[in-house]
Amino acid sequence: MYNHPMIPKSLKYWFLVHFFIDIIVGIPLLFFPTTISSFLNIEIIQTLPLRLVGAALIGIGSTSLIKKEGNVESYKSLLILKIIWSLSAIIAVLLSLSIPTPLYMWVILLTFVIFNIVWVYYYLKF
Repeated sequence: MYNHPMIPKSLKYWFLVHFFIDIIVGIPLLFFPTTISSFLNIEIIQTLPLRLVGAALIGIGSTSLIKKEGNVESYKSLLILKIIWSLSAIIAVLLSLSIPTPLYMWVILLTFVIFNIVWVYYYLKF
């Protein structure tokens, strides 16, 4: 596999972490949305939105694994995708915050904020 010297090993590590987190969260959302909604005490009318989020996480996370050994241009493209996805997710969570806000909403928000900071940091390094 091609290993470009300009791609930091730490970024490859973050892509791997991103893959595992997305798969761990995405698979249950895709295949067991009612179980997840019950666990989080979320009343859902339709399972499709949770399944779509699961599918998006699996797709983006899997791409992180598949392209982990890519070139600089593939990393830059993926970083742009990840920046847009995480920023959109941050906005979605902020728009959904209510009083009182369940703890898991803050965990979701913090997770996307951390990933967004990481992706922006590495994108600016290129």
